[in-house]
Amino acid sequence: MTAPHGRGLLHLAAALDQQTAFDAASYVGPAQLAERGGLDFVTLGDTFARPGPDALAVLSRLAPATRRIGLVPTVTTTHTEPFHVQAAVATLDWVSRGRAGWQLDVSTTEGEARLFGRRHAAPADALWREAREIAEVAARLWDSWEDDAEIRDEATGRFIDREKLHHVDFRGATFFVKGPSIVPRPPQGHPVRVVDATEGPARRVAARYADVALVRVAGPAQARAVRTELRDAAAEFGRNPDSLRVLGSLVVDLGDGERAAEPGHGGGGPRQSAQGPLYRGGPVDLAELITAWHASEAVDGFHLTPVEPRRDLERLVNGTVAVLQHRGLFRAFYPGSTLREHLGLARPTNQYAVTGADAGAVPGAVTGGAS
Repeated sequence: MTAPHGRGLLHLAAALDQQTAFDAASYVGPAQLAERGGLDFVTLGDTFARPGPDALAVLSRLAPATRRIGLVPTVTTTHTEPFHVQAAVATLDWVSRGRAGWQLDVSTTEGEARLFGRRHAAPADALWREAREIAEVAARLWDSWEDDAEIRDEATGRFIDREKLHHVDFRGATFFVKGPSIVPRPPQGHPVRVVDATEGPARRVAARYADVALVRVAGPAQARAVRTELRDAAAEFGRNPDSLRVLGSLVVDLGDGERAAEPGHGGGGPRQSAQGPLYRGGPVDLAELITAWHASEAVDGFHLTPVEPRRDLERLVNGTVAVLQHRGLFRAFYPGSTLREHLGLARPTNQYAVTGADAGAVPGAVTGGAS
């Protein structure tokens, strides 16, 4: 099904963040509600700057409680071991059967650095350069097992074809990873990578590595300019710009009635707040805003953060999404089973299988890795 105005169907995602929730079970109901609405994925933020549950662990708990919706935790690339991060994200892809994503972020404060005691805080541009290297080595490690590397032949006792495991031998500015990964290649090949591309230092990482870029802007013209910049930069990196989805990020307060959007909100665009661009109004007017931005090619869809998670998510699914489905702008069912399929993204080919990098094949141990 194609949208009436000629563009592809919208992509919609929602944040599950709950400031006072420490029990993973409290996220199950909202995730199932978002899945009932057909949303592409849900996100769960995480940071070392404040207490809270580990986002990746929480979404691993949600994997068996959901069937189709994508699960995207924030996992910082600062102070964490690249080898362990990629293995954890790959594991989430396995336990969710191909629905995992990874929102890359950095930790910029001295307080966060003191939690680990390894180094001092660094400027954002340096941390995003490191994030770029970690995104690169993660892709190589996900490819370090070819898809048919596992043999599992009980008769001969062979578990793996060692010629189809590969050392990545990646040396970054702050780390070295030999590989291969300890986790077989994920079901999606590469779990979906998400980057908030609002700020400059993160934008090049998004253009080079992200499957989904989030932009927190208050108007369609600004969003369109950022989307164009990201797509042009992706092309410069040799990517097909159509392999990058750009979603507008809005905080939404849908209230408790069918009231019209407040002045400064609605179809004219939301307004900036301390939490980011804020829409305050009813579900129908939100559908109008989403329709207008998408039709003008400002964004490929939206990532929405409810002010009151349960209330606003329910009104989003039962109100806004229902309106968009009625207009033929949003799907009524999932087109496939993986997050890449929801987003209309191809499964990446394995770089080692394509190049036949025999020099990287593992000659000895069946599995292993170091970082």
